[in-house]
Amino acid sequence: MHTELTTIEITPKSNHQYSIIWLHGLGADGHDFENIVPELNLKAEPHTHFIFPNAPIQPVTINGGMEMRAWYDILERSKVDIDGIYQSATLVEQLIAQEISKGIPSEHILLAGFSQGGVIALQTGLNYPHKLAGIVALSTYFPTLDTLKTQPSIANKTTPIFMGHGILDSVVSIETSKAAYNTLHELQYNVQWHDYVMEHSVCIEEIHHITAFINTAFN
Repeated sequence: MHTELTTIEITPKSNHQYSIIWLHGLGADGHDFENIVPELNLKAEPHTHFIFPNAPIQPVTINGGMEMRAWYDILERSKVDIDGIYQSATLVEQLIAQEISKGIPSEHILLAGFSQGGVIALQTGLNYPHKLAGIVALSTYFPTLDTLKTQPSIANKTTPIFMGHGILDSVVSIETSKAAYNTLHELQYNVQWHDYVMEHSVCIEEIHHITAFINTAFN
């Protein structure tokens, strides 16, 4: 059991007002999305602390037990380690708490994640007891979604959620992602859907849409 996450961080150029915690996908690390910061061209960038955590290194069953950075174990294509998701969400909550301890209101903290990282962003954000600025969930799915039906956290019921996915994605099927979106929409979460002609990745058009989303969330 890991007790805290190591991170790659980009500190604010001016006074710290906002924080973005961005979670990478399976087998990557915190550097994976570091280069997206200048591409986003956010209005609040000079005042934003960017935190890119490294997932713990652990064996991944579906990859022959090979050890790699993973937010949770994947046992087979459609079966994941739910306890591992909860454990990683707890670690991300600690990062949120660190930002709040610096005087940043929770409403100025945004979670973003790609693939496995998107799962943790959704799990953490939608169950967090204080309102966040927003959640960006890219090329991902939501295996713990059913808990929101039985024990929803009211604090982030209206928090804006951006879901984006590639229609050519062969790693995480767009159908799985769209099903999560549909359920969130039916549960009346403030969620928006975008799809793109791309594989399991991020494209320029999506980056522009993410920028607009974050600019609005940090308004």
